[in-house]
Amino acid sequence: MASGPASAEGGARTALPARIISQLREILGPDGVLTRYEDLLVYEYDAYMDRALPEAVIRPTTGQQLAAVVQLAVRERLAITARGGASGLSGGTIPVRGGLVVDLNSMHRILKVDPDNGLALVQPGLINLDLTTAVTPLGLYYAPDPSSQKTSTIGGNIAENSGGPHCLSHGMTTNHIVGLELVTRDGLLCTLGGPAPDAPGYDLVGLAVGSEGTFGVVTQAWVRLLIAPPVTVTFLAAYETIEAAGAAVSALVAAGVVPGALELMDEPSIQALEAAFHVGYPPGAGAILLVDVEGLPEAVEEQEVLVRRICEETPGSMVVQYAGTQAERDKLWAARKGALAACGRVAPNYYLCDGTVPRSKLADVLGTVRQLGIRYGVNVMTVAHIGDGNLHPIIAFDALEEGIIPRVEAAHDELVEACVEAGGTITGEHGVGLEKRKYMPLIFTPHDLEKMALVRDAFNSTGLFNPGKVLPDPGAETAKVAIPIGIGAAIGPDTWV
Repeated sequence: MASGPASAEGGARTALPARIISQLREILGPDGVLTRYEDLLVYEYDAYMDRALPEAVIRPTTGQQLAAVVQLAVRERLAITARGGASGLSGGTIPVRGGLVVDLNSMHRILKVDPDNGLALVQPGLINLDLTTAVTPLGLYYAPDPSSQKTSTIGGNIAENSGGPHCLSHGMTTNHIVGLELVTRDGLLCTLGGPAPDAPGYDLVGLAVGSEGTFGVVTQAWVRLLIAPPVTVTFLAAYETIEAAGAAVSALVAAGVVPGALELMDEPSIQALEAAFHVGYPPGAGAILLVDVEGLPEAVEEQEVLVRRICEETPGSMVVQYAGTQAERDKLWAARKGALAACGRVAPNYYLCDGTVPRSKLADVLGTVRQLGIRYGVNVMTVAHIGDGNLHPIIAFDALEEGIIPRVEAAHDELVEACVEAGGTITGEHGVGLEKRKYMPLIFTPHDLEKMALVRDAFNSTGLFNPGKVLPDPGAETAKVAIPIGIGAAIGPDTWV
């Protein structure tokens, strides 16, 4: 077994004082506090590439417990980093300054469902998909559906203002959160918004959603539920080239069509998904669109005729297919949402870019993506929430390959810069986190960033809530370590975990 904690850089580090551990256990019970090295190891990373080890992990079951822990942490100057499913792709849950990681997975209950008003009160550790599954018998669903919805939590979605395929027509997470309870810097439970409509005063709920845990830790959320559409029709449209698929998207938008979902997959991602899921994609396709048309039967009937005609008449169209059954529809979407899993068949590691561009610039930027892959000698497969211009080029690589990490990071830097130069921005739905702080000056002036820091400090004057995230902060750098090295560098040859 490991003999004691160590840093990702391999040196010894000071253990959390016993008196603090004892106080934490008084608040949370013996099972609510993890301090063993082998337990801490699994909390040093999320779905991003950097790593940092916490000094302890706490697992509260109530907001009152968490409030008491925050009071202790403030007295002892311990950083507090909240974590749910840890599927974030920008390093938002990496504890760059050690301290406490708050594991919210034990707070996963649906506290109340109000079908008459289309609302639910939930805890932050609830898995996204579990909410829709629970309210489906009532004819309701929760619209924000990130591709990680089987593993990501509502709290994490709130922190990142997550999107997803069906956010094109229904909006991002911020459009579906009406109230929050969070623990503030004083260790108090604070309520923002609530189930009553049209709350007066500042929109602090809107401010808190997307703040990536830097304003406090969410303990409850009132979420909006939508009535499930009576009819949904799913199309698969294959094209000879990605430019042809982009032209079809432009034609749909110009015709006033707003699909329930509009997704794109390029040729490398088609090959990876076909190999993993055996979807039956048309061979030789250079790009595929996945289109949902949903609503009342009469409206869907009218829209599906229009969508099919536009997709078929776009030059470069190969074939347009219906998903004839719910099982076929589920299969198509399961493949699309399994893109990162399919990437595992291509290479052992990946780096996902989360940039957004105006739809009119999609073809140009997708061309740049291909050129960068060639120039840096890296394998790039692209999936996109193309309806709202959110691109996800995925760089698949083997971290054991000598010299690959700098090439991957350089390609990613240029991808982000290409999005900004095209009039887009540095993130679409996965937040800034640790990863994109260095890109913030690309889109914000020093004055802009100063104002953002003032807002953050109004909630987080102690700087203890998720330090080193969102805003540029040279003092919060972590060691750049390749995935297979990471913590392994700190483990001796006699260590077994």
